[in-house]
Amino acid sequence: MAFWTSFFSRGGPVIPLVRLTGAIGMTLPFRQGLSAASVETPLSRAFAIKAAPAVAIVINSPGGSAVQSHLIHRRIRSLAVEKRKQVIVAVEDVAASGGYLIALAGDEIIVDAASIVGSIGVVSSGFGFQKLIEKIGVERRVHTAGTSKAMLDPFRPEKAEDVARLEALQRDVHAGFIDLVKARRGAALADDPDLFTGAFWSGAKGVTLGLVDRVGDLRDVLRERYGDKVVIKPIAAERGFLRRRLGIPGSEAATSALVGQAAALLDERLLFGRYGL
Repeated sequence: MAFWTSFFSRGGPVIPLVRLTGAIGMTLPFRQGLSAASVETPLSRAFAIKAAPAVAIVINSPGGSAVQSHLIHRRIRSLAVEKRKQVIVAVEDVAASGGYLIALAGDEIIVDAASIVGSIGVVSSGFGFQKLIEKIGVERRVHTAGTSKAMLDPFRPEKAEDVARLEALQRDVHAGFIDLVKARRGAALADDPDLFTGAFWSGAKGVTLGLVDRVGDLRDVLRERYGDKVVIKPIAAERGFLRRRLGIPGSEAATSALVGQAAALLDERLLFGRYGL
């Protein structure tokens, strides 16, 4: 009880702050990626502070899983409605693709002028290895029940009908993304033909396009709205499971986890790299 008293005795409201950082849906052995499961505890704790008039969410994500992005967005909105709190989102380096989809959960979106926002689109990527395995004398054998079960196998030639099926799926996901942007941003959106092409912009340009609300600093905005005595309370995420269980790396399991982490970090780095970060 003394802990909470120390905050309220300062005379200002407490604004809980949750950080959502990294690629979405990517599992890292010693650092949790962003997923509905990994953010549930900090979000629930933040919205459970009854006296808080709002919850601040800081986002720094280049995107990732469309499903996990939607789940996180819906969870934030569900808690905001249930607890009757405003959601103030602040973008750091980037809120692109799925990161921007999560940012749409905010009643207000604040950016730095140099932040990167947008990338409202859907992408799938991979490699084709069929010529490589032919060159080294490897025969690919695939047996399926269902003509589309091995669709887009990277070791077999690409089929036009498989590509058409994938593109139809992408159009469905893209349409849902566009609908969400329009529902959340409404009349603020500019009439720009590039808005939903997957292009991305600086934070300053994002304000002009109506993708975000204002350029500013989160702390300054909170002081402006709630007074100079406002208290920003960071809500930390739980430590990763393997970090808790393994402690100092050194075991065979820890070594294997480190290898997996290196690969996942490379994938995440490539996602950030798409935006020059």
